Amino acid sequence: MRSDSLNIVIVGLTITSSWGNGHATTYRGLVRELTRLGHSVLFLERDVEWYASNRDMPHPPFGTTRLYENTADLKRRFAAEIRNADVVIVGSYVQDGVTIGDWICDSTEGMSAFYDIDTPVTLGRLRRGECDYLSKELIAEYKLYLSFTGGPTLRLLESEYGSPMARALYCSFDPEIYFPEAARIQWDLAYMGTYSDDRQPAVERLLLEPARRSPAHRFAVVGPQYPEGISWPKNVERICHLSPREHRHFYNGQRFTLNVTRKDMVEAGYSPSVRLFEAAACATPIISDPWRGLDELFKPGEEILIAHSSEDTLRFLDMEEDERKAMGQRARQCVMKHHTAKHRAAELENYIFEARGLALA
Repeated sequence: MRSDSLNIVIVGLTITSSWGNGHATTYRGLVRELTRLGHSVLFLERDVEWYASNRDMPHPPFGTTRLYENTADLKRRFAAEIRNADVVIVGSYVQDGVTIGDWICDSTEGMSAFYDIDTPVTLGRLRRGECDYLSKELIAEYKLYLSFTGGPTLRLLESEYGSPMARALYCSFDPEIYFPEAARIQWDLAYMGTYSDDRQPAVERLLLEPARRSPAHRFAVVGPQYPEGISWPKNVERICHLSPREHRHFYNGQRFTLNVTRKDMVEAGYSPSVRLFEAAACATPIISDPWRGLDELFKPGEEILIAHSSEDTLRFLDMEEDERKAMGQRARQCVMKHHTAKHRAAELENYIFEARGLALA
């Protein structure tokens, strides 16, 4: 055990079930890599029916995972662990998160932190007075605000909301799960994402209209909740759901993959989707809608393609095969160098030591 090893407690949405959320895979990679760095990690998850019925990792083989029934049960059974931890991290969307956060900030002898996997959504809810897992007062109480969104949002969290220290801790990918593999190419362009009103115009512009205009190309849209009234071109395959274990094969089965960003994330900028890193890890070239900060993660034209229109998509699909494969390999090299779960664990470790240094100064 390292002399500077930390006793970390995370109260998060879920680590045992990746169904219907992007939190579990993030926490799995982070906890595994933190333990590899020599830290002790206890993950506390509320035992709710939806995740209980869909647990694809009921007993994570890294760190320690414990379930609790409700907030009273959490306080009763884990008060000592919270009090004695070096760092306690509360995640976004944790049920009763304000009450839990207040209790942790008051009771822990270590450092409290908040991990926002949904930062633009969180800030929008706070502005509307609709956020039940975080309050403006708590932002000032948490010693460290870890955000899936970087850029100007970090300064906003410090200047307007009073965070003592806000830092970007982006999503990441697991290189043990996402990598190139020999697979039959099934689609020229595919997209994976749950339906949303604010994303659909871009899906229409960057995938469905190109499909109508180029019937020789093959397309796919994966995800639930798409309205029945959508007119799907004949060359667009609809898949309602793919389990996480099928994602690598899905990425490897397409010539290009499409990334489309939620409105809140576009407005905030610097909010990469985990799909970007997963697809790039598979060396699948990405066509993305534009947003601020994307060019700081990937080099446009070399590691990623930016599409504004249907014409852009169709032009990219005609790319020479050697050039397409080279772009995919450059994107993979980029994410392997900067965006694995191991990188995020090291970043978190540095942020914690930085925040503790500020606290001691």
